[in-house]
Amino acid sequence: QVQVVESGGGSVQAGGSLRLSCVVSGFSIRYSYLAWFRQAPGKEREGVARISSGGSPYYADSVKGRFTISKDSFKDTLYLQMSSLKPEDTAMYYCAANYYSAQWRESEYRYWGQGTQVTVAS
Repeated sequence: QVQVVESGGGSVQAGGSLRLSCVVSGFSIRYSYLAWFRQAPGKEREGVARISSGGSPYYADSVKGRFTISKDSFKDTLYLQMSSLKPEDTAMYYCAANYYSAQWRESEYRYWGQGTQVTVAS
């Protein structure tokens, strides 16, 4: 009965901003490890940003300084604020959650959302 639902994707011009949201139901994210992954056509799914149960954020080198991951534990919602978007950021973005410590491997996350598409035009 755990459900993960992303939203906020869309099409933007290069240099624009977008905020993705992920609502997790079925358990509180307060004590969970959460992450955003993305997958572009023909490429492997990669971790973009993650946040520990204590709120410490971590980022892939490709998005450092441009993306910000945060969470609202009272609303069980995870966010990804994306700024200075580049065409190479175009991908399907997925929200992932786990009860235990998790880092950058897909296999470390038990619960996944359906994905939300982000398209950045040049």
